[in-house]
Amino acid sequence: MKNNDFGLIGLAVMGENLVLNIESKGFSVSVFNRTVSKVDKFVESRAKGKNIKGCKTIEEFVASLKRPRKVMLLVKAGDAVDQFIDMVSPHLEKGDIIIDGGNTHFPDTIRRTKYVEEKGLLYIGTGVSGGEEGALLGPSIMPGGSAEAWQHVKEIFQAVSAKAPDGSPCCEWLGNDGAGHFVKMVHNGIEYGDMQMIAEAYAIMKHLLGMTHDEMQTVFAEWNKGELDSYLIDITKDILAYKDEETGEPLVEKILDTAGQKGTGRWTSLAALNLGIPAQTIAMAVFARAMSTIKDERVSASKQLVGPSPKFDGDKQEFIEKIRKALFASKICSYAQGYQLMREAANEYKWDLKFGSIALLWRAGCIIRAQFLGNIKEAFDNNPDLPNLLLDNYFKNIIENSQDAWRTVIAKAIEAGIPVPAFSSALAYYDSYRSEQLPANLLQAQRDYFGAHTYERIDKPRGEFFHTNWTGRGGDTASSTYTA
Repeated sequence: MKNNDFGLIGLAVMGENLVLNIESKGFSVSVFNRTVSKVDKFVESRAKGKNIKGCKTIEEFVASLKRPRKVMLLVKAGDAVDQFIDMVSPHLEKGDIIIDGGNTHFPDTIRRTKYVEEKGLLYIGTGVSGGEEGALLGPSIMPGGSAEAWQHVKEIFQAVSAKAPDGSPCCEWLGNDGAGHFVKMVHNGIEYGDMQMIAEAYAIMKHLLGMTHDEMQTVFAEWNKGELDSYLIDITKDILAYKDEETGEPLVEKILDTAGQKGTGRWTSLAALNLGIPAQTIAMAVFARAMSTIKDERVSASKQLVGPSPKFDGDKQEFIEKIRKALFASKICSYAQGYQLMREAANEYKWDLKFGSIALLWRAGCIIRAQFLGNIKEAFDNNPDLPNLLLDNYFKNIIENSQDAWRTVIAKAIEAGIPVPAFSSALAYYDSYRSEQLPANLLQAQRDYFGAHTYERIDKPRGEFFHTNWTGRGGDTASSTYTA
């Protein structure tokens, strides 16, 4: 009996859809699930009549695969991945490949790559973005791990991935050990920022301009025809148009204002903190979700704490255009932060990340797919060493033409008492990045005053450190120097 091309463990929604996608591209697939009844159900329903083999045991599953065996795990991130690695690896042979396609934290992938390679096997940690529909029709795939494994999975991965408008696959090898999962993590962090900024635009239109949901839907539909064309803008227009079946009112207003999160945005923020990279817009989007969860406290506080009442008496259409510009400028800053973070990670972990190629991976299939990712690719094609997207001429001009509107929208929101943490943090990032001098000189003086942490002087060479006995009571002994 002919052995199958690919094996997948984990028949939840993503697993089922990805298997069907792989089979539809001409590859034979074996499947296994710890709850065997799920295997039977899948094989007898969605997989019926297809080149998909259901397996009842790990031994049967591994034996059904052609060498080098390609075993993909689509299970819950964390301990379950380690458990399945230990469950399947004794049955594999040298050169066989284990693939983790879940939302795994990249340090775990670094650890697991080393662990699996020590067994003589190969390991891939790959981000898969696009949700249920993407898994079935073509996701963005971001693989990294054992470089030797790529040649064996490239054909399958690129066949099932989404395709950019020019036909190129939204899947390319990213680098060693945790590179793929790191890029997927940053993708998700940017996604958090995008979603929060869209929510803030909605809140301004709703509370300051008093727009109806039909009016807002029209605006988002129009925005989706231009620079802001993206998956998240597109689904927002659909959400705003959707009516509750029971009441006929907009369904979005029946949804409790508490947002969940799976942790990837928090991981991105922690990675930025650990690497010393400013990614405040992504972090503020995470904090906004955290704020949303303390619903009962907010309800209580709303009855005790006062603020201004939203009031607008200007040209509504003109202000809507300003909101559009503020949203686009904030979005650019969020992506700039994500790319800065990836650049620093590449240096730290010795990954050869191709930043223009990463933009291509995100042009289709994934949640942050957007028209302007093509402009990001062009920016890095023009200058592979570009330190920040804000310094590219295209993005520089967008910000220059948008910043008056951007500042006006934020100021009006603040005057009206409407929280816009993502918009505000993005502008603060821009203003900080363009500042020749920041007040960090005072911060460092304070650190030297209370902790003798030393400082550098503007009239001396960089790398030369000084300590002052600010009170006359301290000694001349200095503490360790600081990390700039």
